[in-house]
Amino acid sequence: MKVFSSIPNFYTENKSIITIGTFDGVHLGHKVILARLKEITKKTKQQSVLLTFFPHPRYVLQKDDQEMKLINTLKEKQDLLAKQGLDNLVVHEFTKKFSRIKSANFVRDILVEKLKVHTLVIGHNHHFGRNREGSILELTVLAELYGFNIEMIPPQLFQDVAVSSTKIRNFLGKGKIEKANQYLGYDFSLSGKVIKGNSIGKTIGFPTANIKLEDKYKLQPADGVYAVKVIAQNKEYKGMMNIGMKPTVDGEDKSLEVNIFDFSDDIYGKEIKVLFIKRIRDEKKFEDLYELKKQLIIDKNKSVKILG
Repeated sequence: MKVFSSIPNFYTENKSIITIGTFDGVHLGHKVILARLKEITKKTKQQSVLLTFFPHPRYVLQKDDQEMKLINTLKEKQDLLAKQGLDNLVVHEFTKKFSRIKSANFVRDILVEKLKVHTLVIGHNHHFGRNREGSILELTVLAELYGFNIEMIPPQLFQDVAVSSTKIRNFLGKGKIEKANQYLGYDFSLSGKVIKGNSIGKTIGFPTANIKLEDKYKLQPADGVYAVKVIAQNKEYKGMMNIGMKPTVDGEDKSLEVNIFDFSDDIYGKEIKVLFIKRIRDEKKFEDLYELKKQLIIDKNKSVKILG
């Protein structure tokens, strides 16, 4: 998959089978669109192109509301899209100036002139252009004018419910990891560098790796204890993770700490990846470290059983 950092950087003399969107999560619904994109590309012997934006349009257009976090970092999204057999990914900077482009101009100048659209594959509720004024109806008129095809993909259902990035974010925010993973089609994860902590876990037999997230937009699941898998030094381990304030030791800042089972290597300063499998319990304040240790033994046994 070729990655282009802007629309002007993309050049082609061939026609393109295109889809557009933020694709946060690259979830089951997105994969249906991407599969159809790939199918048409193969049939027409053209190339596939996904046009996405960074930062997320909401961060630019709603400056007073920056609370929304994203399922994927940009790198995670690129890695997931590469696995879908996409030919070209165009990541264009989303700015207020870009948002003011009229829908008709967007189609003419970007889709037709620059990306050379042959077929546009889009979700059922797709809108584009200034103030999202471009509708399916307008697209249909413009497609006829400029001679390209449109294929609309209906909403994808999981257990009779439409899959969406918003629903997955809500599941993660409530700690409903299993449900989020079902909608995603893979295990939600986060990555970060291991930093020095207070080493209290080590004193009670449960040393933890404290993780610092580098991406300010990355979503963190609800506070609590989770059964997880950990990728460290290119190997997979089982573990359990706590997200929260560590109330038993009067923590002042939220932390992400993972206890990696059967692991003793020094990984300070190195990056690890944590895959979330199931939430075990809420974070809780215990009377002392002895009570905390008793609970951690229970948590580990539960995690081992969950992870198999």
